[in-house]
Amino acid sequence: MAKLAICGGKAVVKKSKKWAKWPISDAADAKLVAKITTSNRWSFDGPVEWEFAEKFTAYQGAKYGMCVANGTIGIQIALEALGIGAYDEVIVPAMTWQATAAACVDVNAIPVLVDIEPDTWNLDLDAVEKAITPKTRAVIVVHLYGSMTDMTRLQKICKKHNLFLIEDCAHQHGSFWKGQGVGSLGDISSWSFQESKVLSSGEGGFNMCKTRELFYKLYSLRNCGRPYPADPAVFGLTKPANMQQYSLQSGNYRLTEWQAAILLGGLKRLDAQVKQRDINAIYLNSLLAGIPGILPMYRRPEITQQSYFNFAFRLDTKELKVDNKQFSVALNAELGLVDAFEPPYEPLNNCGLFRPQTKARHNLSKAYWKAIDITKYKLPVATEAHEKSGVTIHHQLLMNSRSDMEMVASAVKKIVDNIDQLRAVKPGQLKKYQALSH
Repeated sequence: MAKLAICGGKAVVKKSKKWAKWPISDAADAKLVAKITTSNRWSFDGPVEWEFAEKFTAYQGAKYGMCVANGTIGIQIALEALGIGAYDEVIVPAMTWQATAAACVDVNAIPVLVDIEPDTWNLDLDAVEKAITPKTRAVIVVHLYGSMTDMTRLQKICKKHNLFLIEDCAHQHGSFWKGQGVGSLGDISSWSFQESKVLSSGEGGFNMCKTRELFYKLYSLRNCGRPYPADPAVFGLTKPANMQQYSLQSGNYRLTEWQAAILLGGLKRLDAQVKQRDINAIYLNSLLAGIPGILPMYRRPEITQQSYFNFAFRLDTKELKVDNKQFSVALNAELGLVDAFEPPYEPLNNCGLFRPQTKARHNLSKAYWKAIDITKYKLPVATEAHEKSGVTIHHQLLMNSRSDMEMVASAVKKIVDNIDQLRAVKPGQLKKYQALSH
């Protein structure tokens, strides 16, 4: 029997170990940023921005695409471009970053929270079908962490019920379903380039869409309501024939040339990084699958390349008789990490950052106020994953070596083999260890 690090034993990995860092840049990125700095073109519609937009859109296999200020705005203007607004219902997964649902409220639509699959934490499509009403206009599917729902079935559901399909791809730059890139599977997709994301410019976002009509609308919505000028001409597009049609009320949701430069450099590295993470995740999952009480996430066979924002796995809490918070603290201790392994997102019905009824502007009427009350939802699968069984870690873990994956699995196995020790650690002792690790 080995003594767990949290109980004073020797850790599997020393604290001095150098793990992969994120984000990553190189000299070519710095050179391009410097070139832009000495140029007279810093703002929107610059040559670097459109070079990135066209290359990233092509990589994901979509038809049209453009940069926007961030992923939240990307979802908001996607809804607006599709004509979704006051009192329209939009189905949203229970587990996601709060912005997915907040964007719906910001256009006065009603986010309808739907529970998730226990083994992917993505949309439960049986629950989606039950949630559809005559007021439903769209489904937002979130490709969460490192898993996907059944996109072929979801496309059929949306077609059957005449619903728009919006993809929130903030976590999965470089994922492919049946050889087709995420972001090209729905009507419009939204992406995030926030610092922690797989493709990053510190802050930033992106929209992809299927039609020229939607491209023109999205362009106006992100550019203060101005119509697309066709200067520069991208994606073979011309100036809209009826320009007045695309003069809209909107705001400034644009990206700078500096951000685009960082993205262009990151895009050159993206595919190789995604492949490295995918190989390591497959290997690590194979190791975890052999440990009693540890349940890897389900990978659908239609996924031809899987990108990861977070690597995740689940605990069989009935067998192990510990929860994810206990296990995460113990695992961080064994690997010499600080707050790296942690539970997944809070379910949106109990999320500290999703509080739509705290904004006066959302109080359209008594009926709307009641409709956006998140406390009415019961989301048992998302709640259980957050509170008990789910464990996640940032994708930079998967940027390490194959032997590092073996060390992670060894640490997990050590905890499972000595689970009685962890069960005996009181909550106060867990907090004490967390404080010491900082």
